[in-house]
Amino acid sequence: MPVITCVEDLRLLAKKRVPKAFYDYADSGSYSESTYRANTDDLAAIKLRQRVAINVDQRNTRTTLLGQEVTMPVAIAPTGLTGMQWANGEMLGAIAAEKFGIPFTLSTMSICSLEDIASVTSKPFWFQLYVMRDRGFVRELIQRAKACGCSALVLTLDLQILGQRHKDLKNGMSVPPRLTLANLLDLASKPGWALRALGGRKTFGNLAGHVKGSSGITTLSQWTASQFDPTLNWDDVAWIQQEWGGKLILKGILDVDDARLAVQSGADAIVVSNHGGRQLDGAISSIQALPAIAEAVGHQTEVWFDGGIRSGQDILKACALGAKGSMIGRAFLYALGAMGEQGVSLMLEILRKELDVSMALTGNKDIRTVGPHNLVR
Repeated sequence: MPVITCVEDLRLLAKKRVPKAFYDYADSGSYSESTYRANTDDLAAIKLRQRVAINVDQRNTRTTLLGQEVTMPVAIAPTGLTGMQWANGEMLGAIAAEKFGIPFTLSTMSICSLEDIASVTSKPFWFQLYVMRDRGFVRELIQRAKACGCSALVLTLDLQILGQRHKDLKNGMSVPPRLTLANLLDLASKPGWALRALGGRKTFGNLAGHVKGSSGITTLSQWTASQFDPTLNWDDVAWIQQEWGGKLILKGILDVDDARLAVQSGADAIVVSNHGGRQLDGAISSIQALPAIAEAVGHQTEVWFDGGIRSGQDILKACALGAKGSMIGRAFLYALGAMGEQGVSLMLEILRKELDVSMALTGNKDIRTVGPHNLVR
């Protein structure tokens, strides 16, 4: 086992251990992937302001998200096909997040179901909802989330239609995977993954038995095109809010006008996100969009950040630019694919330590006092 020092170490290990089609699904963007790259590049370009001779003993990374106390300003983002990175991966991720003290968000497109997560956790988790053409099934998903004790609903707004992801098409991405010669050779080189997969769930747990094509082999692009609803609008958001009746988080906000509309809809939090660069290629990076949105609506609702976080320094930068919290997706998938639950726990501790040290070296004792003054302008 190599020494793991950072998220990049986990990514490289995951690339060795996870079948190519599933690794590429997690580590890719749409079209030319320019926005996917911009998410990390623009974060890296922001420079922290080093301060010295300031008492930074007894530091605190704890804060609250939607009134819930968290170990650091981070939540696990909803990620599709998580259970294909590591068998029953959503369950393992939820367990690790609960132990660490941060929220876990289950995707509609998860391999493990809502009920699976509820069976292995003792605290409320969050559920992410995609709006499908069948509104009756959407209502059913909301009711299942309520029955499982979910404390917040994350409504993703930026995937009415699917941005083309070249790697998925070239890999013939499907669930379960097609047993082509290339796939069989790839699986043969990853025996650990294959052995774990034998005892794991293999289809979309929240959809099986409800949506045609969800339990058999179909390409994700075909399935999404047939099921996701391109007519999604703000009236639907109001309907979903009425059906849910609890804390509502709107994810996929990248424009100030949309942020204001989200606040008018009554959102308890919004997530500044471009879907990890997997939708509109050529859109600005999430970190570039964050300051204007935080300035416009940050006094009216909680503004969170999603897109490109690979370190505790990135979390600090997002907080300095107005984010109340951050969501991490790919870092979570890398960690899970590399080492399962142990990897997720290790990744979270790495981020916390990096955040803690960076706070100290920028002259901060408390994450809640971080602001623009901590950045080099």
